[in-house]
Amino acid sequence: MSGRALRLGVSGGIGSGKSTVCQWLGEMGACVVDADAISRDCTAANGTGLPAIRAAFGPDLFSGDGTLDRGRLRSLVFSDALARKRLEAILHPLIASEIDRQTALAMAQGVACIVFDIPLLVESSRWRKNLDRVLIVDCREQTQIERVMRRSGLERAEVEKIMAAQSPRGTRLQAADFVLFNEAVNLGEVKANLGAMRPLFGL
Repeated sequence: MSGRALRLGVSGGIGSGKSTVCQWLGEMGACVVDADAISRDCTAANGTGLPAIRAAFGPDLFSGDGTLDRGRLRSLVFSDALARKRLEAILHPLIASEIDRQTALAMAQGVACIVFDIPLLVESSRWRKNLDRVLIVDCREQTQIERVMRRSGLERAEVEKIMAAQSPRGTRLQAADFVLFNEAVNLGEVKANLGAMRPLFGL
């Protein structure tokens, strides 16, 4: 890996704590490329993805001021696999382009490690071949459900529907080079375990 940044993919099921772990890696000196944040930008007011989403799904997903109703869109795509694929066909190229831009910038800055925060890393055929290592943030499925219900107010059935659209826990673990178990009540313990892994990431 000498001479270039290590490319570390970080993923985990919804509610696993993946985003927090990526934040910690950023504090440790990694450059974090956040696919979720990029996706949100694409669908925010005046986002690059809005015209195509409106053309594909019609005006019913938009409020009077032209903003996207994310709740309605989420309900649609997690109940209709074809709708989800249509949305992915719109957003994935836009997200990939911005990821490439941020990656090139990080490489030009000479960082030691680029962290790719990718919710659907395991589900995508694109990602594994472009990464050096994969870190999976893991917890029990019941913990995922409880965390997401608590933070988002979603009903259990809605959370389970989202989880069903993601790879099963076992599949994620099989894809991992490293696993960080995030079941502890004390986040300091989880952060310390991640800190012990720093040399593996060149940090």
